Formats: sequence, structure tokens, C-alpha cells
Amino acid sequence: MAGGIYLIQDDDRLVEMMEQPYDSEDQLQDLLVTYPNLIPGDQIDRATAQRWLLISREAAPSDEETAVQWSLDHLFLDQNAVPTLVDVRRTLNAELRQKVLGQSIDYAANALFYWPVDSIIALFEANCRDRGRDPEQIFEEFLGADANEDRFWQKVKTNLQAGKVRLVFVADEISAEMRRVVEFLNEQMDPVEVLALEIKQYVSEDGLRTLVPRVIGQTAEAQQKKSSATRERRRWDESSFFAEIKARRGADEAQMAKAIYLWAKSQEPEVQIHWGTGDAYGGFAAQLPQRGRKPYQLFTVDIAGRMEISADNYGSGPPFNAEENWLELRSKLSSIGLSLPIEPGERRSPSLALFTLQDESALKQVMQTFDWVIEQIKTL
Repeated sequence: MAGGIYLIQDDDRLVEMMEQPYDSEDQLQDLLVTYPNLIPGDQIDRATAQRWLLISREAAPSDEETAVQWSLDHLFLDQNAVPTLVDVRRTLNAELRQKVLGQSIDYAANALFYWPVDSIIALFEANCRDRGRDPEQIFEEFLGADANEDRFWQKVKTNLQAGKVRLVFVADEISAEMRRVVEFLNEQMDPVEVLALEIKQYVSEDGLRTLVPRVIGQTAEAQQKKSSATRERRRWDESSFFAEIKARRGADEAQMAKAIYLWAKSQEPEVQIHWGTGDAYGGFAAQLPQRGRKPYQLFTVDIAGRMEISADNYGSGPPFNAEENWLELRSKLSSIGLSLPIEPGERRSPSLALFTLQDESALKQVMQTFDWVIEQIKTL
């Protein structure tokens, strides 16, 4: 059994939650049906969090004459009418990984044939009946009372015809091999989006349960390739960013972002601030220029209310590629909620939600930690 996480109760009692495997794949599948937001839409699209409309569980091909003898675990649509094909496995060994990957690519290649839009509508309505819900009410809750349902289903058809679908592999643990395959496919398969979703389960001795989802596979290259050509390109600056993050995330998170920004400004000229371009990458990066070398990117703060670092950036060169320095960096960053991998150079982007920094001492610790990071880099 792996290590756990900790929950602070209202009486200040610290409850240890230990990682625990699921009893079965069915348990994990049931959770996704009951709680679709376990597929974290804000991790998939940081500009506009994806929401999910469950079309069907165990969606089989509509053509009874097809030789295909399988069914998809879950079929969802997001609010942009992109079909999202979900395959759930409790574990993925090498043999099963190859089977699942091949089968899911089959889904994507033949989605329009297996699930024409009329069949998807029928699956959705049958699922609603099985759950005792009115399809029109569910649709209204999903897209709002003013949404044009016919236009939405036409957009589903258009996306299927264009091959614009999303594959999501779900397991309680995603191996390094699976992550590399998913990242490769996500970079190469355009416009198909390929992702893995790790949902770890933590349980306390008195039965409390916590689920922690993490999306894997979104490399910067893949995100750039799949960003819409029609998406507005905008250069963010101080005034536009803080106005927007306040509107999207609220005054408290905007205040946290502003405090981090002012700390970075106070480090100039040693630290330089670079503003992102476009909704998907809205935010700023704090970088430490290096003579004759690539700048050190200390962190980014984005429009989704997150501070993020690149493990690969820190571990690919001195001083933190040395084992002793890497372990010290891991310890420092772990204390503020940024979890680096054990080995330096592994491609991972730990992130920290800004709302966790509302305590002044927590915010101060973040700044002190990056003060220490800068001092270490300056010793080169």
C-alpha cells in the first residue's frame, strides 16, 4: 500500500488517508457515471473547463451486423459537442495496454460508422429513461435553457465527420510506459485528442474516501497543435490578466496571483516576467535568464488559478540534476504542495491551486522557497 494524504477535520484532527486500490473496474466505472466531473475538465482545457454529458455506459456499435464484439465503457459529449470515448481499467499491464490502445484507436477511426448521430441521440435518451430522467431537462441543465438542441446535435455530427474525438484511458495508476505512449499519440493524432486519466483512491480508517484525478498526456506540443485555428490570439498583460482571473476565479484567487506577480517583479532584473498569448495559455511565466544557456523558468501562473512548474526544466541541467540537489529541491517544493518525481528530468508538470494559498503564511512560504531556488541557481 502506497503513501497517503492528510485531511484536517473541523476539530483540527489530522486524518491520514491511505492509497487503496479499487475493488473492481465496475466500481471505478460506477464512479464516473455518478460523478462525471472526475474527468477534470479544467485540466483538459484551462481556458474553459470541459463539462460532460453522459450519453451511455457500455455503448456498443449500432450496426448489429458488424463483426465487432465489444462495447465502449463510457461515451460522453463535452459542451463543444466533442465525443469523448472513455475506457476504464483498474490496472494496465503491457499486454492489456496494447489491447486497449488498439481497440480505442479502432473506436476513434470508426466512430462515425459505429455511432452515427441518430444512434448517439437514441443512446442518450435510453440512458435518461434508465435513470428516470427527462432527456430535455438533462440537456437544459447541461447547456442552459437557451441552448439550441438541434444545432448541438448537428455539431456532434460535424465533429464525428471531421474525426474530432477525444480518447480517455482511465486507471487507478498510469505507468510511465503508458504515459509515453499517450503523449506520443496525442502529439501525432490530429485532430484526435488522446489522454490518460489517473484516479487514485485514498481511504481513512473510519471510512472517509478521497478521489484524486490527474490528466496525463497533454504535452505543450500537443496542446499547440490542437488549439483551434480560429481561437482568438491575445497577448496578456498585467491589467488584462488580473481583470480576467478575477472575473473567472474570484477576488481571492486574483489576490493570490497578484501577490506572486509582485514578488516576481520585486526580483527584477534577475527575474523576468513573460506574458502568454491566447486563452489556452493565459498567464505569466517567471524566468531567470542564464548567460549562454536556456533561461530557467521558475514557474507559471495561469488563468485557471494555478501555479505550475516543469520538472523536466528543473532536472535537465545544473544545479538540480545532481542527486543531492534534486532531493533538496524535492523536499523544498513538496513543503509548498508541488510534488516533483523521484528522478530528475522526468516530464511532469506539478501544479498548485492558488486558493490553497489564502493563508498568508502559506503564500510567504512559497515566495521564500523560490527565493531559495534563485540563490541555488545563482551559484552556477
